[in-house]
Amino acid sequence: MITMITASAVVAGAAGEPPAGDTSKVATIGTRTVTRAELEERARGKLIQIENQRYEALREVLNDLIATELENQEAAARGISPGALEIQEIDGKVPDPTDAEVQAVYDANKAQLAGQTLDQVKPRVIQYLKQQRLEQRRAAFIEELKQKYKTTIALRPPAFGVGTAGRPEKGGGAKAPVTIVQFSDYQCPFCQRAESVVDQVMQAYGNKVRLVFRDFPLPIHPQARPAAEAASCANAQGKFWEYHAKLFANQSALGDDKLKEYAQDVGLDPAKFEECLTRKPFRAAIDKDMSEAAKLGINGTPAFFINGRLLSGAQPFEKFKEVIDEELHAKGPAS
Repeated sequence: MITMITASAVVAGAAGEPPAGDTSKVATIGTRTVTRAELEERARGKLIQIENQRYEALREVLNDLIATELENQEAAARGISPGALEIQEIDGKVPDPTDAEVQAVYDANKAQLAGQTLDQVKPRVIQYLKQQRLEQRRAAFIEELKQKYKTTIALRPPAFGVGTAGRPEKGGGAKAPVTIVQFSDYQCPFCQRAESVVDQVMQAYGNKVRLVFRDFPLPIHPQARPAAEAASCANAQGKFWEYHAKLFANQSALGDDKLKEYAQDVGLDPAKFEECLTRKPFRAAIDKDMSEAAKLGINGTPAFFINGRLLSGAQPFEKFKEVIDEELHAKGPAS
């Protein structure tokens, strides 16, 4: 098992605790001493990115190694070469694309083909479809071999301490085996795109998942911060998720008048909501979200931490499922 010592040291203060660890000196500047713990605290975001890149590189090489070894063992058991095995189980089980399938791909991409005819692009479309199916068949065959030749993987991804900070949440609560902390921006189009996937995750996993929403309004989005303030005001009246959905559904219209209009739409008390917008009592909470996001190395939205594992950007449901299923498996059958 790979132990990510650097990662755990770097994020020791992610939930607000002072950084612990190595107090050895890395520099002296006149009367000023810089310790390794301070240096790692300041470099936390960059080190988190490096740890994730390191894990991805290790995982890619490990997957290739496992696939090669499984094929070698199966080929030896059958008394044939690995190349002959691939012809039997992969190449031989992938049919050529039909004319209808080629036509469908052509029609779906016609606008990007700059007037090229089907006959001109047909060889490339066939190659594309064939390669896609070969990869799918190879992946399926490797999974079959993993069942035949007991395969266990002890390599674990780096996980970072990310606090929930008492921010709005839904799902299974603190007892849920999987916690997703989402950093997002109401004016970010990628965040809007991710919302439907997040909804799909919650529907698929129910109370097995706890979703916590934290604000990270980017400076390039001037209406994101007021929208975050408004959502916190809605939360104070117990209507956070309704208002949250309203903001993302109307992302192109987040002016002050619209924020108040949406408050009425979801049934908030207008006077209390307007007073809250004026006083901004949740300014410090949003500032804390932004500060912690920066310390975690987040420089874009959305960003998700699934039991501390970073998933960056508007990822498809399959990516969430992969990580969540791994976490549930790690927790054991009770999950």
